[in-house]
Amino acid sequence: MDGIINIYKEKGYTSFDVVAKLRGILKMKKIGHTGTLDPDAEGVLPVCIGSATKLCDMLTDRSKEYLAVLRLGIVTDTQDMTGTVLQSKEAVSDEALVKQAVLSFVGEYDQIPPMYSALKVNGQKLCDMARQGKEIERKPRRVTIHKLEIMEMELPLVTMRVHCSKGTYIRTLCHDIGQKLGCGGCMQSLVRTRVSEFTLDKALTLSQIESLRDGGRLAECIHPVDMVFSAFPAFRVRPEAQRLLDNGNPLKAGQTVCVERGTAGNLKPGGIASTADKYAGEDANACAGEAANAYAGEAANAYIAGTYTAEVNDKDAAGAQSALPVDGGQVRMYHSDGRFCGIYVFQAQSLMLKPVKIFAL
Repeated sequence: MDGIINIYKEKGYTSFDVVAKLRGILKMKKIGHTGTLDPDAEGVLPVCIGSATKLCDMLTDRSKEYLAVLRLGIVTDTQDMTGTVLQSKEAVSDEALVKQAVLSFVGEYDQIPPMYSALKVNGQKLCDMARQGKEIERKPRRVTIHKLEIMEMELPLVTMRVHCSKGTYIRTLCHDIGQKLGCGGCMQSLVRTRVSEFTLDKALTLSQIESLRDGGRLAECIHPVDMVFSAFPAFRVRPEAQRLLDNGNPLKAGQTVCVERGTAGNLKPGGIASTADKYAGEDANACAGEAANAYAGEAANAYIAGTYTAEVNDKDAAGAQSALPVDGGQVRMYHSDGRFCGIYVFQAQSLMLKPVKIFAL
């Protein structure tokens, strides 16, 4: 089995607990999660299985969304309500002032990671040192709050929806908002509602996964690896170049056919349109013939028909550029039979597509 399972992590479980339990349910060892959630937090935790474990670091880097409740007037050592109270003050009661302080964190800011975190300094986890009563200086890290919405305000409680970059601690965001208001603050509760394409409404608990297994329906909850890269353009290798792909070699642009445009803006404008068969597994030349009808421009048609290769003259190459990715643009690469292979990057100077991460040869 290879793919991603969108787990709903329930309260009380660590992210490692989820992985350990899933290993027992699936009877397999090659499993990894894509970003730690605190034991008291709940929500989306994509878990990669089989060859999809190569995705773990990539998904960790994706932006995330949370629903958090900020409790003003209390400061704790863990920056959430599970910790020891260090300070208790009367919370600010001016809603307009609170709103102004909350929204001031939209954009980039330098966030100091909490002591109670899994980050390591000189090989030691900060949380281990914190439990020993130690506190050390931590360097601030630049994070981005892409969007911050106040969903409800019943002071001293503020419910917020946060869309943020990797490495953002929502506990610390709550703490920092409280510090800005002068009354202190901490996180009362946290639900992760989205990681990349994986959303809360489609997440399954471990017991639900177990039920699917018992009913022989496990495949229903395993998402294919290429789903994560659905915004990238999709290219299929031509049958005559399949051997190069099998060996993980770079490919000439003319040895591939674009079968889907994608939405990431990685293609030069004016050339590629979607093809109806997508990855149905037909012969690549048949696919190319279908796609050519939808493609704009003589150069694009020449490219799809196979007359564009790396040996074309400069004039033809310039005309065919509209059917190629932008320089440095990443694409999904598929075998000639439609199976997903991995992620490739286009290098305009050499007109080559080179492998970035291979999932299946």
